[in-house]
Amino acid sequence: MPAPQSLIRPLIRNLHPYVPGEQPKIKGLIKLNTNENPFPPSPRVLSAIKGACDARLRLYPNPTAQPLREKLAKFHRCKPENIIVGNGSDELLAMAVRCFVEPTAPLTAALSPSDGARESRRLVQFFEPSYSLYPVLADIHGAKSHPVPLRSDFSLPSILELQRGKKWDFSAALTFVTTPNAPSGRGYGTSELKTLCRAQKGVVVLDEAYVDFANANALSLALKHSHVLVARTFSKAYSLCFQRVGYFVGHPELIAALQKIRDSYNVNGLGQVAALATLDDLPYYRGNFRKIILTREWLSGELSALGFKVSPSQTNFILAVPPRFPAETWLKKLRDRRILVRWFKYPSVSKYLRITIGTRKEAEALLAAAHKVLRR
Repeated sequence: MPAPQSLIRPLIRNLHPYVPGEQPKIKGLIKLNTNENPFPPSPRVLSAIKGACDARLRLYPNPTAQPLREKLAKFHRCKPENIIVGNGSDELLAMAVRCFVEPTAPLTAALSPSDGARESRRLVQFFEPSYSLYPVLADIHGAKSHPVPLRSDFSLPSILELQRGKKWDFSAALTFVTTPNAPSGRGYGTSELKTLCRAQKGVVVLDEAYVDFANANALSLALKHSHVLVARTFSKAYSLCFQRVGYFVGHPELIAALQKIRDSYNVNGLGQVAALATLDDLPYYRGNFRKIILTREWLSGELSALGFKVSPSQTNFILAVPPRFPAETWLKKLRDRRILVRWFKYPSVSKYLRITIGTRKEAEALLAAAHKVLRR
């Protein structure tokens, strides 16, 4: 019998998978590590989900989520042909890699020095730090990851800086831009994103998972530029992480290409029902956005008074350098006090803690725990 490992592609054997935030099994922990909305879906959404738990469960859902696409198109003032819905925006990010990026050639097929254009077709490009799923998606596909550092304050380099550094590839097949940035929380203006998009020759995905907590959005760029896609999700702002619903907005030809490689019935029926009901109750969610933003600003000020160096944020989390102890030590000390935050070992952010904005009560518990850590 062959050894099981010998049956697995070498690429997969050597793959380092995406590491999600801890999902605790201990009751009573305050969970501020995975950027979930602290407020539940609206009562109307919960009612719609419960109402759909009937004989429909034995049937397949709408294969293209057409009713949801139509409602989203009306919401964004575009056409259903401009929208594709996915099993969370993560599925769509993976589809973009498969659709627009060529896998790397076999090791025996060396590229000639003049074959730069061919090399660019194999690049998945992104700024660093950003969403750690991007390089994993490139590795799964057999493409080449191309990370380029942000400025030290997590702002975007100018086009001139990118040209001078000669690290950025303006012909990369696919470029991901997390806006607002994760894990820093830094927001980017539409004008600077427009400048960057216009300089790119390949597809650009503006990943707006946290845009409902920001001062601006770049959706207009996806409707004006044929090579730009905007990614949105119902998870972070609309409390539907459990249902997994996301979507892309972009040019009909890019959307049609993505539809060709979409898994059949990729968006579950209850998720479609929940998303449709969400769009019918937006005032409820906008009220929650305001609460989260107010708590974010208050918590940032309180932590700063304790000696934390808090980065400006336009998301539902903050990134902060804690005082006195290294960030990894703080992670453990807070967990000992039943509070979960996130720490990344990547060099660019290893000195920071990422803290989700929970309810005001949860934020107060975090502050109380921080006071105790500093007193000891």
